[in-house]
Amino acid sequence: MRTSAGKGKIVIISSPSGGGKTTICRCLLKKNPEWRFSISYTTRAGRAEEVDGREYHFVDKTEFMKLRRRGFFAESARVHRYYYGTPRKPLEETAKKGGVILLDVDVKGAFSIKKKYPQALSIFLLPPDVEELKKRQALSVLEKRLKRRGTETKAQRAVRLKNAIAEMDRFNRFDYIIINENINVAVSAADHMIKSWTVGVTYFGRNRSKAYSVFE
Repeated sequence: MRTSAGKGKIVIISSPSGGGKTTICRCLLKKNPEWRFSISYTTRAGRAEEVDGREYHFVDKTEFMKLRRRGFFAESARVHRYYYGTPRKPLEETAKKGGVILLDVDVKGAFSIKKKYPQALSIFLLPPDVEELKKRQALSVLEKRLKRRGTETKAQRAVRLKNAIAEMDRFNRFDYIIINENINVAVSAADHMIKSWTVGVTYFGRNRSKAYSVFE
């Protein structure tokens, strides 16, 4: 089995666009109010239900680039036509002082964070049917979720779905996989993974929650 290192625990939760990472993070924070959430910076406009400083810090491109040049971000990238960045300070504080911090990031950001913080736990959410490699069905689920969300144009959805194909091909580079078929089951699986890992044990076999280690 593998053991976690360091005082604080950095947890990376990633998925294709519309895969449920934001919802999972919200549910985990509700169950564990003592955990922290890393609020990313982005150049995209906020959605109707989003609040600046809660889901994201919304800034323009000029401000974003100033922050990036200052070394403010632990990682930053252009994703789906916009820039996203993870602030460095909350991660450093958690690593030194203790506790758990959740990161809701895309696949590219997840790999960058894992490279800089190899002790971090990475969890990837897959839509139903990917376990059986039924990608067309999986993408259909994602497209329906994006349409229901109603925050992207048809062209923007096309970009996100195209990126989702590439992202799903790289899921085996994450520590753990959760098939997000049922939100309650997925949250329970993630919660159990993180809490077991924070006490030094990070091995899971397959179980009914469809959460499993890629190291099996």
